[in-house]
Amino acid sequence: MNTIYIIVAVLLLFGAAVFVHELGHFLVARWCGMKVMEFAIGFGPKVFSRKYNGVEYSWRWIPAGGFVKLPQMITSEALEGKADEAVPPASPLSKILVAVAGPAMNLIFAFVIAVVIFFVGLPVAVNPPVVGHVDENSDEYKQGVREGQMILKVDGKTVKSWEDIQLFTALARTNVLEVVTEQEGKPMTHYLTTTVNEAVGLKMLNLEPRDHPVVAMVQSESPAEKAGLKEHDKFVSFAGVPVTGQQQLVDLIRKRGGEPSQVVVVRSNTTLTLTVTPRIINEEKKTGRIGVVLTSDTTIVYRVMKPGPKPWDLISEVWNKTVQTFAALLHHKQTGIGAKDLAGPVGILGMLALWLNTDYRLALNFLVLLNVNLAILNLLPIPVLDGGHVLLACVEKIRRRPISPKIIEYTTTIFAVLLISFVLYVTRYDIQRWPLLKSMFNKDVQIEQPDEPARSAPVPPK
Repeated sequence: MNTIYIIVAVLLLFGAAVFVHELGHFLVARWCGMKVMEFAIGFGPKVFSRKYNGVEYSWRWIPAGGFVKLPQMITSEALEGKADEAVPPASPLSKILVAVAGPAMNLIFAFVIAVVIFFVGLPVAVNPPVVGHVDENSDEYKQGVREGQMILKVDGKTVKSWEDIQLFTALARTNVLEVVTEQEGKPMTHYLTTTVNEAVGLKMLNLEPRDHPVVAMVQSESPAEKAGLKEHDKFVSFAGVPVTGQQQLVDLIRKRGGEPSQVVVVRSNTTLTLTVTPRIINEEKKTGRIGVVLTSDTTIVYRVMKPGPKPWDLISEVWNKTVQTFAALLHHKQTGIGAKDLAGPVGILGMLALWLNTDYRLALNFLVLLNVNLAILNLLPIPVLDGGHVLLACVEKIRRRPISPKIIEYTTTIFAVLLISFVLYVTRYDIQRWPLLKSMFNKDVQIEQPDEPARSAPVPPK
């Protein structure tokens, strides 16, 4: 039932974001007296279609957006089909108003959701960013970073959780960051060099939270499968060394390529001792790998902030994060963030499902982010997007005569193909990140109410 709930809720929430956007175009087009031929959610073949008052309403198979078919605003026939009747031209002002109406509705919808969050409250992560295992040969250790220290600031910004650390590190425009830690009440400043994490493709500090790694997935025919390791096994020690972090475990495995190693894990409250022989992946260095995807066993603790953040503060925070992300993309050489790090429809639907599985209020918070992003992205001056329609209408107003329909059609079609190609490109990386996202569904989550003391036992995931 929980799976059905998540699937239905994801489709409804994502569909709502698309619906309000297209509704903005639809209402303003009607107000401006323009001809509306179709109101569609999604692209591709039709799942459902019905005609009412001369307008065809449809739901289509590909949930990557939607459109309102307006023959007076020439667009791509490849996406919306060919208009079957001639219509008088619309004024540039009408076109601009219709184009801007969609993003405006997304911002209004985001504000409405923010108001709801203000009244129902918002769970906020309160996991303290405590450092786990630190390799004695690492630069971090030489600079005085030790297991058990609390991270206070990264790149000059105060952090409250590992999520903050990862965000500030990824968006930083340098690979050497000022990191402030605390030990026995005394702050210490370090200048740490980041590395690109292969799993997520983003800059990260060479630090990890203090926890015991857990098996998220076992690869078929791998040394781990042959040794009897299973999903949800929690590592306690490897080759006699106590395990307190993921990178530490990875390093231990790499050093024992081809050597039988004793591994102690906890499975359903039972301690088991198994023997695994890491497969050699580099003959020269004898680098080993056992074939598992790891996740953390740290319980993610959220404390409900009630009332939630003020609506305008939440919108402002989301807007700033979106702008920071765009800035990071523009400064790709400094940040390392590129198009592959963005989320397409698969990634968006996956994240929405993850937050729904955790708490519906977190899903609403993500929906605020999604709507603000849709508004900003659609206002980019690119043909086929709303900003492109605004740009073309402005050019038409300046020229004092319409642009050739053929030029608009060809330009829009080219950009439509480029946009679809871009979505497919991003989706490829969404699929590659799916095992990582899937592992996050298995994390233990604890939701604490404002007037509720911290509980010693975590609430299992839904």
